[in-house]
Amino acid sequence: MSYDRVEVPDEGERIEAAGSDEFDVPDEPIIPFIHGDGIGQDVAPAAQRVLGAAAEATGREIHWMRLYAGEAARERYNENLPADTLEALREFNVGIKGPLTTPVGAGFRSLNVALRKRLDLYTNVRPTFHIDGVPSPVSDPGAMDMVNFRENTEDVYAGIEWEAGTDEVEQVREFVEEEMEFDESIHEGAVGIGVKPITEFGTKRLVRKAIDYALAHDRDSVTLVHKGNIMKFTEGAFRDWGYEVAAEEYGDEVITEDTLWEDEDGDAPEDTLVVNDRIADNMLQQILTRTDNYDVLAMPNLNGDYLSDSAGAQIGGLGIAPGANIGDGRMVAEPVHGSAPKHAGKDKANPTALILSGRILFQEIGWDDAAQKVYDAVEATISSKQVTYDIHRQIEGGEKLATSEFADVIVDNIS
Repeated sequence: MSYDRVEVPDEGERIEAAGSDEFDVPDEPIIPFIHGDGIGQDVAPAAQRVLGAAAEATGREIHWMRLYAGEAARERYNENLPADTLEALREFNVGIKGPLTTPVGAGFRSLNVALRKRLDLYTNVRPTFHIDGVPSPVSDPGAMDMVNFRENTEDVYAGIEWEAGTDEVEQVREFVEEEMEFDESIHEGAVGIGVKPITEFGTKRLVRKAIDYALAHDRDSVTLVHKGNIMKFTEGAFRDWGYEVAAEEYGDEVITEDTLWEDEDGDAPEDTLVVNDRIADNMLQQILTRTDNYDVLAMPNLNGDYLSDSAGAQIGGLGIAPGANIGDGRMVAEPVHGSAPKHAGKDKANPTALILSGRILFQEIGWDDAAQKVYDAVEATISSKQVTYDIHRQIEGGEKLATSEFADVIVDNIS
């Protein structure tokens, strides 16, 4: 396919989707990369060097294909999310991106959300684990080894709102008050009202991804996180539909927590995955007080946002927290952090989150050896106290490195 303002590399081949969860990957793939806004200009080139070095160390070569979104796209196309970018990600199936900032009045709630929804990347995957040498506010950050599966297209991402003072909100108020129980009513005066959809289809495909991941990676449990005690027909339905997937599609491979205690006295049979659920506010406490009890979490969108950020705080913050958006036969890796414009162009931002997001990309395409080299080199660098400013200010006796210098050291540590 030809593109208006995107240069396709002369060398390299396309990664082909080989089903909903597998890819056919050449040794010299073309991988699209959106540098992103703000610190994206600093961390993206650093990540490219590290990921490229890990590929070369395993006998492969990446041919990067630069795509544009956000500020760079406005300069090049006079729009935030050009068709070239979306079509290239559809054609080449995998990609990686830095953080994007949505300009005020740009027509999108969020450029990141728009990209995920346009490509139907319905699963936001955020692994959370501690790297030796990273300061943490908790006493035992190594207890955290959790993978969050957050639904990426529904809930508040598909929410509809009516603004206070409009005729529309008054119509909705009238309808809602007719449905309220116990003679309740909405307080007088201005009111904004919103609704959020959670569907059986969206829930089941998300939970299916989480269970498949847990089984493939020998995890012990999948926890459905919801607020179903209050919102029974949305959050509660998420819980019920999640259990239906487990019961109807996985047979003896999974067991519910109730069955675990009633029939097995708390000891799960070997090679059996436990599926349980927790109320969202309680889960925020549980990941702090009983961290090592949890493996994989599956959540509606908003719960997933809260829980994954909270989990990230326990292992040192979002500067090292990776993520990826995954659909059926398509994925785009991206870090959890934002664009931090005040640090842009200063060669000081921490590229670890984007580098480790690239590690997820490697894992998804079956390059586990290259993924391990990335992790080992990042950990070796940080544990030696050669770090960027954000970590350096929290430790004693470290060496403060620029973004580019930090990437150089990681590359040197790849073997």
